[in-house]
Amino acid sequence: MERMATRAMIKLTLCVGIILTVRGAPQRRDTAKIPLKMPQVSPKVKDTYLCHAIETSQKNPTYITGFEPDANKDIAHHILIYGCTTPGSRDSVWNCGEMSHTTEEYSTAGVCGSGSQIVYAWAMDAPSLTLPKDVGFKVGGDSDIKYLVLQVHYKNVDNFLPPKNEKDSSGVTLLTTSTPMPRSAGVYLLGTGGSIPPKSVEYMETACELREDIVMHPFAFRTHAHTHGEVTAGYRIRDGKWTEIGRMSPHKPQMFYNVTSPGIEVRQGDILAARCTMKNDESRTIQIGATQNDEMCNFYIMYFVDGTRTAVNHNCFTAGPPYYYWDNSPLKHKMNLKDAPQTASLIPDKNVYLKISSPSHPGISQKDVTLDENLQDRRLARLLDYLNNAYGDPDYYPPL
Repeated sequence: MERMATRAMIKLTLCVGIILTVRGAPQRRDTAKIPLKMPQVSPKVKDTYLCHAIETSQKNPTYITGFEPDANKDIAHHILIYGCTTPGSRDSVWNCGEMSHTTEEYSTAGVCGSGSQIVYAWAMDAPSLTLPKDVGFKVGGDSDIKYLVLQVHYKNVDNFLPPKNEKDSSGVTLLTTSTPMPRSAGVYLLGTGGSIPPKSVEYMETACELREDIVMHPFAFRTHAHTHGEVTAGYRIRDGKWTEIGRMSPHKPQMFYNVTSPGIEVRQGDILAARCTMKNDESRTIQIGATQNDEMCNFYIMYFVDGTRTAVNHNCFTAGPPYYYWDNSPLKHKMNLKDAPQTASLIPDKNVYLKISSPSHPGISQKDVTLDENLQDRRLARLLDYLNNAYGDPDYYPPL
């Protein structure tokens, strides 16, 4: 058994003073800044994903109320922070990307060993993020998040090779408090697999029904794609009515923006849907994957709930084109697709509408897509490999 002493685990410990509550007066909060940064790493292979974990306080919970990124888009392509019950490795740093990108310098493992959920995401020099009043991510103590894992995607490693031989400490400073928050934050991620045919506009779509008896209050959203993403939009569908949660071009700073429908709620039975509109001017097929030559289709929803019960299922992934579209979704009878907003593929600030032009596919329903080890199609096999390793063990797929 590997000894815990072999890894650079940092306890999230706070200096807690006496809290004095006065009726009618604001309560003083004990706050601390916790650094979560790479320990001077030097990746040698492009598109390396590295992970580093810190252990949260096991005695008392801590509440994260803000994030201050310390990274440069020329070094770190993007950063994710995961909450894990157990980390993917006990090493101080490990390779947590696709298994095909193994290196001799770092061992290879998933992001989380168990209990994976996304807490924060950053890319393209996005600024700091402060959560709304009385909202925080509960970690440590009696929460399911016992470890926080920092994942950094190093798209370009030139600075780490001779003659520069530089080291990196990209990461995020966590703004925390020991004072319990009446509202708990969570992140819900919608995404797809699939491919984009050459010289075409493609719609990468996903939709899932919320089956949990909770009320989610989305307050921020974030989009993520690589160079082919033109616009990504997310919606709540209730009784066939579409309400926009957010819409943004991934070419802009990939930060968390305020939702476009303030006060929106998501309840049991509502459908969450997202579309990434992709434009491929190249002569090759672009696949969803973890490298700079691949694409990604992600729509993040940051939300809060009253109390402590956040969503158990944090993800909504579909196989994507040519296997999945809203048109052949098992939920299409509830989605009222004739009223799906045309603005889903309207590039913000440009007023340019991108109509799908990818080759017509026979279209198989999700029930015909077999997501298991006997999968014959390499693209779906690659999707599962990517989700299991780059995103951590995915918690949820729509029913097949």
